[in-house]
Amino acid sequence: MPVFTRFRQPSQPGSSEDEPETQQEVIPEEGGTPAPGSRLTPLRTWRTRHPRAARALRLTTTALAAVLVLGALLLPNTLPAVEPERFARIPAEAVVGAVVMLVLPRRARLAAAVLYGLGLAALTTVNLLDMGFNEYLGRGFNAALDWDLLPDARAYVEDTLGAGVATAAAVGAVVLVLLVAAVMVAATIRLGDVLARHRIRATKGALLAGTVWVTCSALGLTLFGGPIASERGAGALRVHAQRTVESLRDEAAFVRQSKADTFGNTPPGQLLPDLRGKDVIFTFIESYGRSAVEDPIMAPGVDRTLDTSTEALAKAGFHARSGWLTSATYGGSSWLGHSTTMSGLWIDNQRRYRTVTAGDHLTLTKAFQKTGAWDTVGVMPGVQKGWPEEKWYGLDKLYDAFDLGYRGPKFSWSTMPDQYALEAFQRQVHGEKRDKPLMSFVILTSSHQPWAPIPKTVGWDELGDGSVFDAIQKSGEKAADVITDTTRSRQEYGKSIQYSVTSLTQWLERYGTDDTVLVFLGDHQPIARVSGNRASRDVPVSIVAKDPKVLDQVADWNWTEGLKPDRDAPVWKMSAFRDRFLRAFGSTPHPSAG
Repeated sequence: MPVFTRFRQPSQPGSSEDEPETQQEVIPEEGGTPAPGSRLTPLRTWRTRHPRAARALRLTTTALAAVLVLGALLLPNTLPAVEPERFARIPAEAVVGAVVMLVLPRRARLAAAVLYGLGLAALTTVNLLDMGFNEYLGRGFNAALDWDLLPDARAYVEDTLGAGVATAAAVGAVVLVLLVAAVMVAATIRLGDVLARHRIRATKGALLAGTVWVTCSALGLTLFGGPIASERGAGALRVHAQRTVESLRDEAAFVRQSKADTFGNTPPGQLLPDLRGKDVIFTFIESYGRSAVEDPIMAPGVDRTLDTSTEALAKAGFHARSGWLTSATYGGSSWLGHSTTMSGLWIDNQRRYRTVTAGDHLTLTKAFQKTGAWDTVGVMPGVQKGWPEEKWYGLDKLYDAFDLGYRGPKFSWSTMPDQYALEAFQRQVHGEKRDKPLMSFVILTSSHQPWAPIPKTVGWDELGDGSVFDAIQKSGEKAADVITDTTRSRQEYGKSIQYSVTSLTQWLERYGTDDTVLVFLGDHQPIARVSGNRASRDVPVSIVAKDPKVLDQVADWNWTEGLKPDRDAPVWKMSAFRDRFLRAFGSTPHPSAG
């Protein structure tokens, strides 16, 4: 087969090739095929035969690589901020990266391109994690603290949408991270090669871009409400690094803080003397936040339920006072809200939670146990495995999902309807005769996201073993349909809060006595998609009792009468509740040193 041999000559100034290749190439004649032993690949053959298409492909690939790199450098870390104008910026990291690529020799340039691509992949990954955490927990991802939450997220998806979906989501997340890394590395290598081949023009372009960036930065020029000169990528990585360092420092400080306790050395006889003889119940309603009471979509139904329940309780002889607490968590991680309320410490991350629960800091529930005047129990239908925190909370006995005799269907994440859990609590615990009054710690779960399907209230005498809920569960909304629709999520969330509040207040009407004191509150606001991007972290809290002396003890709190707190009712940090409650009911401070 006839062939001809050609050597590439060094390019002239202004040529598109500034790094000439001197290797010999064997190119077939037009219409021919590669000679035996030729190093030409099918792709090179195609390029030779279709030069216009090959040029279009090269330009498209280069443009796509540039878009990926610039997009990664300018990508915001919240979903609402992902708007076209956010990408009309000049990223400093792109200018610096181009300069580095231009001055390095080939092998060093390749290594730098790989490292730069991996850095972009890491930046993209933390931005996506930030989006998810901001959407669900109202805060950014913390690399020092939040890896432990990923298994919990998988368990939530499994309980909500099934094991198959959870596995697929986990595998998909891993594949996505690897794909992002591969694509970013390929993009930076491609751009590095293009810059090297067009060194003269690329140098001029980098100089021009750098000059424009410095000018815009010095003059503070803006476009679409943001600075033209951007350092978003470096800033994001810097924020995450600072967040990690601060978290590590915070751990040491919190260890010392948790050892200091205003009531740490208070003798048992001086704890809660004004509640002796009362059955006290602390109840958390999942995701019961301020938005349920004030949001225009959810509030009308929830407010009617609160007003109706207030009236029904008043007919039964109960009266209530309500206020606001600012939760230590948002959108999830309910245990942080529970532990903050009970310990009087601000526990807003998993590391703080592990630190405090491994110690002996006095919880409000343990204060009841310490007196020896109460039996203490926990009712937690959401617990389905070992729960060592039982000891830290000071509970003599724990009733988890398997101890309440439920034989009905799960309602998405929730293992059983709140109405059944409360009836089982009455049957197995509260209604039993005992020598001491009872302090109960009850966690209700029916208002847990995704709020589909939601149980319906049935006759209390019809509850049985829970099988009555089979038809209700089957006819309810599908989680997959609700979780992807913001409006329906908000509507169903409101209904779930109505159900939980109704179940609890009907239980109190039915089984409460002259000596019953109920404290119930939310653990956190629902996710941002439901509560709103700028929603507060406030949750309602109410104290309900028949004995007027109980509410007289908290009269100086200036809480609102009834179950619905006024907009301007006092707002405390959740960590302030323990000490205020202990003092209100006669406890004497005896601090322990840190």
